[in-house]
Amino acid sequence: MEFNVSGNALKTFARSITCLARIGNELAIQASPSLLTFHSLNSSRSAYQSISLKPDFFDAYTISGGAQIQCSVLLKAICSVLRTPIASIDHLRVHLPSPDASKIQWTLDCNNGLRKAYWITCNVEPDIQHLSLDRRRLPSSLVVRPRDLNRLLANFQSTLQEITIFATEPTSVPADAASEIGGKAVELRSYIDPSKDNDSSLHTQLWIDPSEEFVQYNHTGNPVDVTFGVKELKAFLSFCEGCEVDIHLYFEKAGEPILMAPKFGLDDGSTSNFDATLVLATMLVSQLQEGTDTGPPPAEATTNDESHQGAGSMPQEKTRGNVSEHPSDHTRIWSELSASGIRDGTGAEQRGAQAERHPNTTQQQEIHRISELHIAGAGSGKRNAPNDRAETNDPGFSQRHPSNWVDADEDDDEGDEPDLCIQSTPPYFEER
Repeated sequence: MEFNVSGNALKTFARSITCLARIGNELAIQASPSLLTFHSLNSSRSAYQSISLKPDFFDAYTISGGAQIQCSVLLKAICSVLRTPIASIDHLRVHLPSPDASKIQWTLDCNNGLRKAYWITCNVEPDIQHLSLDRRRLPSSLVVRPRDLNRLLANFQSTLQEITIFATEPTSVPADAASEIGGKAVELRSYIDPSKDNDSSLHTQLWIDPSEEFVQYNHTGNPVDVTFGVKELKAFLSFCEGCEVDIHLYFEKAGEPILMAPKFGLDDGSTSNFDATLVLATMLVSQLQEGTDTGPPPAEATTNDESHQGAGSMPQEKTRGNVSEHPSDHTRIWSELSASGIRDGTGAEQRGAQAERHPNTTQQQEIHRISELHIAGAGSGKRNAPNDRAETNDPGFSQRHPSNWVDADEDDDEGDEPDLCIQSTPPYFEER
């Protein structure tokens, strides 16, 4: 087996190796005269990825004898080969002398005339897994641009390990919910393992309008949800973003695998010279069966009037301070710290809780500060500029000290020059 690759195809080849290295530790190579396929499986066997390259993807592609070749190498070793900047590489040549060879040769010809050769030990009897999942049989799917998905995932904590996607039928949203979740048929929710210590975990929910955020969305029937790993999703996201293709997600329900593949515009991928597939296992337990509320907090939860709180309004009290005052028309975001984190929190969380218990305390502090400004300005008998600014501020306590303001006397000193005034004409009286 021997193949050469250069130019933009070399960049795609390097992205493929990087993506596969973030899935598993070993790269299984399966070569035939019509196709070269890379496979990678993680140690827990919960993530599987395969990337297929057609012969026209390479500058030269040869299989000796027309036999099928199988071997496996460590991805860590290949990543060390591609550590050389891709822009400085003219072309890459990979050569396997025979099907039962114990080493595979990787040669880099650089633009400056330097040639680097690497011999990597390979296993001639690899354990290659084949995908038996047909993406066309999965009923729910969505297509999203990588930059849009990156923007949506940026709202979640960087240490998040699992994420849940809730899919509902757009026509099933009630008409009276247009101000809250009308048209927002998809929800992204951070999954926090309840059996772990989650004192500092941030719970985030996004309600998304598929017609605005997604290129394509297809779901009919009852609501479904799937929970899967974020690490593998971000790895495939980076691969598709570098290749400038959209991401196509196929799923069915909780406990069934979710499949991701690149979307080549209006084409089904049959004319493309490469293809990729990522399959992730999902959690068996559905988040819908736990009785969790998949809708956003009601609008009444954002008010500060304690007279509207009933005996069963504890969830609303937690979400009241986290709902954005100006929600997006297409995406609604809500976040909160875990319950234990709120109980043990100090600083801003405690000050916010005290402000809710004593709503008049902040106003009294502001009134006291304004009265001090009145007293400070009483000696000069002139208008106090800081007093006017303090009255127009928000009810929250200002951190600016009165001494930081420019004194009113300094403002008036600039106006000591005499002003030019035109006296009015006195009334005319005719003497008799």
